[in-house]
Amino acid sequence: MAYIIDENTKVVVQGITGHQGSFHAGEMIKFGTKVVAGVSPGKKGTQHNGIPVFDSVMDAMSTGANATMISVPAPYVKDAAYEAIDAGIKLIYILTEHVPFHDTLEIFHQTRVRGIRLLGPNGPGATRPGVCKIGIMPNQIFRKGDVAVASRSGTLTYEIVNAITQSGLGETTVVGLGGDPVVGMTFIDALKLFYEDPATKRIVLVGEIGGNNEEKAAKYIVEHGDKTKKVVAYITGRSAPKGKRMGHAGAIIERGVGTAESKIKAFSEAGVKVAGYPDDVPGLLR
Repeated sequence: MAYIIDENTKVVVQGITGHQGSFHAGEMIKFGTKVVAGVSPGKKGTQHNGIPVFDSVMDAMSTGANATMISVPAPYVKDAAYEAIDAGIKLIYILTEHVPFHDTLEIFHQTRVRGIRLLGPNGPGATRPGVCKIGIMPNQIFRKGDVAVASRSGTLTYEIVNAITQSGLGETTVVGLGGDPVVGMTFIDALKLFYEDPATKRIVLVGEIGGNNEEKAAKYIVEHGDKTKKVVAYITGRSAPKGKRMGHAGAIIERGVGTAESKIKAFSEAGVKVAGYPDDVPGLLR
């Protein structure tokens, strides 16, 4: 399947009666997403914003749910994720930040073993304009087009998508990977989907310092890329001092690995043009 979400995506929101879960469930519905259920233990049989609430994900499966947005406090994310895994959910998106590192590792392992797609933690989700949204991206910045975006930074995702839309272009799929040291989907996972999607003609990768995800993506583009699809990139954190943690938990650079320079060099050698500023991205796409 070339899409992380589509018109058949039916979302359950774990933590729907909390502030974040409630607000973003409403925004997803406005976007056209099929939010079919909420989960909040002890509130079975009630409704929240017109959405039926269940005690567990297993009970919510009666609605045909196949994806979940987890919006519960960090200490409870692992239990929520395991509940979704055991219920047979196919896409798990974790909105919550500050999820304990070892909890994420365990969730990552369990989803990989069972063939479940994991998005996040600590990311803005995924959006397909005109089709579906799971997550917290602002509804008003999107326009249907042929540009796919994968990003490690939430706010930069919005800025660059807005620039693409304002320039007269539009998007096919936008995926926020999350800023933690360990996340589910990577740039390579996103690239595989974008290359398979016939509607996607151009691709934007928004990276940041720390780790080697961008370098791996550059290598994948060289070895498995589709020459008919133009790829451009933007890297944030160029002025970050070495060894200093900058914002995201994943944004730390040591011993020359994960620097902005190493990422820009890798992309350049793969034939990927790197924008100097977010507003430069639409120009490079053209």
